[in-house]
Amino acid sequence: MLETFFTLYLKMFFMMTPFFVLSIFLSLSKKLSNPAKKVVILRSSIAVAVAGLIFLLFGKYIFSLFGITLDAFKIGAGTVLFLSALEMIKGGEVPENTMKKGSDFAIVPLAIPSAIGPGLIGVLMVIGAEMSGVLGITLVILSLLAAVISLAGVLLLSNKLQDLIGEQGLEIIPKITGLFVSAIGAQIIFSGIQGFLLQS
Repeated sequence: MLETFFTLYLKMFFMMTPFFVLSIFLSLSKKLSNPAKKVVILRSSIAVAVAGLIFLLFGKYIFSLFGITLDAFKIGAGTVLFLSALEMIKGGEVPENTMKKGSDFAIVPLAIPSAIGPGLIGVLMVIGAEMSGVLGITLVILSLLAAVISLAGVLLLSNKLQDLIGEQGLEIIPKITGLFVSAIGAQIIFSGIQGFLLQS
């Protein structure tokens, strides 16, 4: 059970693209005081947790409403996640028209679409559709909340991490994260194809 929790936690944390979120936070919070930065981090963390729980808990009802099979969605979500990872590796950035100044960027673009992107949404919906039993649901929710808390911790340590890693490091780490995320996306696609073939 502990191994499952740790695996889910790592998967969700990496898919929140923490170092990409960190680079956006650093660029948009330059003129903010430390208390103001903490408010942004708190608001963003709440937004990520609420949005994540909605997609996790109600994803299967969305499947049912639109008549989408789990295997089909796995292939679609895995593809989106893989393409998002490629953007991270290539050094994709959030479009300038979504970049707000001051403390207004806590929800957009920091929480959505940076932390809660299409890839993570898809994976949360897939995990939500597969989970069963009170223990399983509790385990997944705790994994998500742990990932959100870890993301908040990364942002709270932003100044120290910037000094430690340096600007060049902040450019390299998202690319490495992108490689892991692309592997997760590929695995989800293969799982969907395998399920589809077994049903055929």
